[in-house]
Amino acid sequence: MVVVIVIVAIVVLLLLLLMFGFNGLVRRRNRVDNAWSQIDVQLKRRHDLIPNLVETVKGYAAHERGTFEAVTNARANAINATGPAQQAQAENVLSGALKSLFAVAEAYPDLKANQNFLSLQEELTSTEDRIAYARQFYDDSVLSYNTQIQRFPTVILAGMFHFEKRDYFDAAPEETEPVQVQF
Repeated sequence: MVVVIVIVAIVVLLLLLLMFGFNGLVRRRNRVDNAWSQIDVQLKRRHDLIPNLVETVKGYAAHERGTFEAVTNARANAINATGPAQQAQAENVLSGALKSLFAVAEAYPDLKANQNFLSLQEELTSTEDRIAYARQFYDDSVLSYNTQIQRFPTVILAGMFHFEKRDYFDAAPEETEPVQVQF
């Protein structure tokens, strides 16, 4: 009788460990997915601001066609990127193109004083800050998730239920800084 109670207790304990381990993995995976969606929201906001910014600058510097095309192409590539690695690379190219656009704007004092341009500049700077925060939250969530799927005993559950390692939003440090716009 005592042996049966011990066996039942061990089985119940193992089932509880399995349940808590699995639920913890699901919670962390969902946190990573949520963090990625937050990055996506902020990047979409950034992508939506760029055409307005380009049009504003075009009004003052119409002959800078190459710069405008570079920004437009970089934006299109960033919109179509999938996954953290490809998205990070596309966003880095877009950041570089935006830096070129703001360098063009430096040469036009009337543009620097334009209220619409200043408003767009402020919105973009705010969005860049939000993107930086969302990237940090995503990478922290990925760290927690990846650590959990590699720890014992959840590594067994992770393998059984196909919880796979997630990629960080990797980008070169100098390329992930917000676009600096100074007039």
